Amino acid sequence: MGRIRRSLQHGWNAFSNQDTLVKPPVSHSYQPRRQTFSFSSDKSIISSVYTRLAVDFSQIEFEHSRVDETGKFLEFVNDGLNDCITLDPNIDQTSQSLFQDLAFTLFEEGSVAVVPTETDNDINATNGYDVKSMRVARILSWHPRHVTVEVYDDREVDASGAPVNGGITKQLLMPKSNVAIIENPFYSVMNEPNGTLQRLLRKLSLLDSVDEAAGSGKLDIIFQLPYTTRAASRQKQAEDRRNELLSQLKDDPLGVAYIDASENVIQLNRPVDNKLITQVEYLTNELYTQLGLTPEIMNGTASRDVINTYYDRTIEPVANAVALEFKRKFLSKKARTLGHTIEYYRDPLKLIPISDLAEIADKLTRNRVVTGNELRPKIGLRPSPDPAADQLHNFNMPTDMQPNGYTSEEDVDEQPELSVIK
Repeated sequence: MGRIRRSLQHGWNAFSNQDTLVKPPVSHSYQPRRQTFSFSSDKSIISSVYTRLAVDFSQIEFEHSRVDETGKFLEFVNDGLNDCITLDPNIDQTSQSLFQDLAFTLFEEGSVAVVPTETDNDINATNGYDVKSMRVARILSWHPRHVTVEVYDDREVDASGAPVNGGITKQLLMPKSNVAIIENPFYSVMNEPNGTLQRLLRKLSLLDSVDEAAGSGKLDIIFQLPYTTRAASRQKQAEDRRNELLSQLKDDPLGVAYIDASENVIQLNRPVDNKLITQVEYLTNELYTQLGLTPEIMNGTASRDVINTYYDRTIEPVANAVALEFKRKFLSKKARTLGHTIEYYRDPLKLIPISDLAEIADKLTRNRVVTGNELRPKIGLRPSPDPAADQLHNFNMPTDMQPNGYTSEEDVDEQPELSVIK
């Protein structure tokens, strides 16, 4: 009875508590914060390149961690900033969606800003604050120590509970010291006016124009008259004859017209080759080469070595730029002195076939690089409750021959050090 009484007093139901909710002042039929493409055809090869790069970049894991003087990892820092970059940056996005949005905007604009929209302290009064919420923003204008950014405002009520004009993008003047500004490492390739990607965009736009003209219903024929048209009077007569033929084709329901027996119609079977297709193919291959992409990466058939090279040359430079800027802007100098940093990680074992993973796992555990529980999720198994699965231990050697110690922390404290076995 007590459980039922508590449910009646404190229970919440989405359908029965609508009258207690504050009605939002603004609504949209679409997600207003979603990134849109500014180029003419978002179904072109550029869209697929942006999507591939952004999705792969969003798989990188960022963590707020603490290291010692030598850079050795000590622990993860469980604060608001770490929650933003690992799970919940704002009410609309997950961390993966945020970084994918960041990559899209970065590749499209050449630079992108990440704005802390909510902090525990006033950012204008102190350098020591914890970020509670952040959003990706477009940079509209640059100033010596400030930037004007366009960022989505999700607020519906202010501190007093009064409705505000939220749910729209707003222009804010923000100090550069409090906004993470990331520049595209491949700016000269993707964003320069004469860069490979911009040249490819112009060629694709021209190709779309040609395709549109080819599909516009034109006949592409030459009408041969039985007389020369060098004189002005003959040219006027030919123009009148052409307009008469056009009028016949236009006014007839079936598009039927007649010509004189001495007149001929020459049909153009295909337009003159303008080399656009060849130029588009050349620029596409050039863009792939400069960005470290291959057709195999785009269609998912690339080998392990090719994918590793792609991550090293293309994805990690962007991830390093993001990590350094987050560390520089969202961590105070005192926090950096205490060893706080922003690290990023990639799981290379995802690319290894299951046939090769057994040998690699044996080498990693035998050399005390990883534990069994660190490897088990990589092959689709849950961590084992066995305490030995969490220890760096070579199970191919007897316990008394283990370097530096034994199978438990208690034994390490109780037993003397062992000499290295030669």
